[in-house]
Amino acid sequence: MTGRFAPSPTSALHLGNLRTALVAWLMARSSGRRLVLRIEDLDTQRVAAAAGIARRQVADLAAIGLDFDGEPLWQSTRADAYAAALFRLGPLVYECYCTRREIAEAAVAPHAAGHRPYPGTCRELDEAERARRRAIRPPALRVRADAAVATVHDEWAGAVSGVVDDFVLVRNDGVPAYNLAVVVDDLAQGVDQVVRGDDLLASSPRQAWLSLQLGGTTPGYAHVPLAVNPAGARLAKRDGAVSLADLAGVGWSAPAVLGLLATSLGLAAPGELLTPGRLLARFDPAVLPRTPWVVDPAQLV
Repeated sequence: MTGRFAPSPTSALHLGNLRTALVAWLMARSSGRRLVLRIEDLDTQRVAAAAGIARRQVADLAAIGLDFDGEPLWQSTRADAYAAALFRLGPLVYECYCTRREIAEAAVAPHAAGHRPYPGTCRELDEAERARRRAIRPPALRVRADAAVATVHDEWAGAVSGVVDDFVLVRNDGVPAYNLAVVVDDLAQGVDQVVRGDDLLASSPRQAWLSLQLGGTTPGYAHVPLAVNPAGARLAKRDGAVSLADLAGVGWSAPAVLGLLATSLGLAAPGELLTPGRLLARFDPAVLPRTPWVVDPAQLV
């Protein structure tokens, strides 16, 4: 049994990320699971300093007392595994030449979280037409899901079902898409408990479906409500002192930040200093907050 925390090295972890990591740690340790760390660094063109950011993220997690089992897994080292998964899917994989604009114009009403299901434009092209389009632009790779319906169980949302459209497995620049990489890596690491932000809840049915196509099982999910700013937007570095380094600059120690996170989860009184180990005795996933955590950086200075 294994849980995981899987940050992308795009920027320093902010309070919302650290809070989700703490919940992942508590969920895993309270259930006797291993906890692994995965660095989701596939998009290297956009993340030139990925390695340095990832090292900072690992250090910040250690600073608030979170430990992991084994060395971090870097997605950028996993190209062979993703290629093997595509081979295993075989005839379910097909080339797609559509642009985002073309999909938006052709798709029906968006699904949850604004996602527009793929209308199947390239699904039945013959080889001559594929060759013609391939000469114009490189294809993405999609999976033929035939509008399957998949259901997952979330710790707080309960049963969540969704229609699985023909989603992208590999982008047209050759980079494996999130939905492929996350499933392949969860299967490889034996992950049966996925804790992450609830902005990803809507993508869970398609990932569960893909896991079954690759011979795996559906993990259990626990989607943590996001940390948001006073305007209700997802918390970001531009909001002010929200990372561990920024907070240290205005007088917050790492244990004090852990206390703040624990308070937001209803596990500590304001100002109380604890360790993750001490929080285990108080932890009950059934009573964690179900609403977003509103963070006002101005009140943290």
